[in-house]
Parts: sequence; structure tokens; C-alpha cells
Amino acid sequence: MEDQRLVGAVDVHYPADGGARAALVLADDPTYARIVGERVEWLDTVAAYQPGSFYTRELPAIQAVLAGAPPLRLLVVDGYCDLDPAGRPGLGRHVHQAIGIPVIGVAKTSFHTASHAAAVRRGAATKPLFVTACGLTIAEAARIVTSMAGPYRLPDALRRADALARRGTIPAP
Repeated sequence: MEDQRLVGAVDVHYPADGGARAALVLADDPTYARIVGERVEWLDTVAAYQPGSFYTRELPAIQAVLAGAPPLRLLVVDGYCDLDPAGRPGLGRHVHQAIGIPVIGVAKTSFHTASHAAAVRRGAATKPLFVTACGLTIAEAARIVTSMAGPYRLPDALRRADALARRGTIPAP
């Protein structure tokens, strides 16, 4: 029997005047073809940005938006799981350790030590996304990202999570 738990895609935005807004998009399968829910959470205070410790800023916001969500079987984050082939943890690894489910990291820019990341081209894009994974193989993660809904370089679920995190509202149906 297939796992009935949902899959999620998450992003966090930091307005110039402080705080953080995290957004979660929920779907019933890893293609994210059918969005079944969305959540937005606001944090009044967040840690200052520290190079090499980005997760200390981002992880509390992600945990806050996940706290009220149904159980997930997979989460896609904007960033890297591991920053190098030896497993130096990035945001996705810290999220994976905190919540205990597979995490796929999807980064829009290349990180110089992340030579293990799979370059995934979607739609008509010539510029790749860089895919890493925790709790599943990078090959499986790349296959999932390739199959995610949307015609653009960035899958629709991540585009939607980004838009919700920036705007902070979920429009009424």
C-alpha cells in the first residue's frame, strides 16, 4: 500500500523590516500536480544571517510552518542538503535531522563545493537547478524534481511557496 501522507515544499522570506514568513505548499504526490493545502507562518524575530550557519536562521521558520501541518513523507526545500560530497550539512540536512523525513534540496545557484549535486534542467531552461538529497538518493531526488509540475525551470510548488512567503497571504478560493 502506498504511503498516504502528503508531500511538502517550503520557502522562507525575510522582509527588510525584520522577522520571517515561512510558507508550505502541500500535495498528495511528489509531482505536486494537485496542491491540497497551503500554510503560512510569521516569526517576529529570527537569528541574524551568519555565513556558514544559514540553517540557524531558516530552520526555526520551517519548523514553525510544519508544526501545524499534517504528517509529511517528503519535503522539498530551497537550498542544499549537503554542501559537499563528504556530507557537510546544509539547510536540507538540518531539516532532515530535525523532522526525520526525506528532504530534497533544490538550489538555483551552484555552490563551489557541491560537486555531488545533480544538475537538473526543466522546461526550456538552459540553466540547471542543483539537486541534493537526505533520506533518498540524489538520483531519485533528481527524478522527482524533473517530474514536478510546472513548465518552468523552478517547479510550480517551489514558485508557489516562494510567492506565499513573500506575500504572506493565501487568497480565498
